[in-house]
Amino acid sequence: MMGFEALRLHPGDDLRGALEAAARTAFVVAGLGSLSAAQLRFAGEPGPAALAGPLEILTLSGSLTPDGAHLHASVADAAGRVYGGHVCAGCLVRTTAELLIAPLPPGALARAWDPATGHAELVVRRA
Repeated sequence: MMGFEALRLHPGDDLRGALEAAARTAFVVAGLGSLSAAQLRFAGEPGPAALAGPLEILTLSGSLTPDGAHLHASVADAAGRVYGGHVCAGCLVRTTAELLIAPLPPGALARAWDPATGHAELVVRRA
């Protein structure tokens, strides 16, 4: 049976940086909290867009490997406008970020360059 881990990030923590720093193999199942600033890369764009806070994290999910993370989030600003995209460095926690992580055995996931997509894509290794 797979277990889950709860993780809380604190004011000033970089959301992506904190998850990548653990260099774990896992899926991020859920996340909520608030950001003082966000950097999200929208679909098809070459780089991130800067969003000023305060922002509420509505959704957060993705995969974590020692080779890197692939995270998506949706956030809402103070007027209720919702933005979503790839989580980049610079998503700074305002008050808290509460995360649910589903760890996997080391080596179960990796990232490798895929010439068909032009990106480092997920590789699933079966035991």
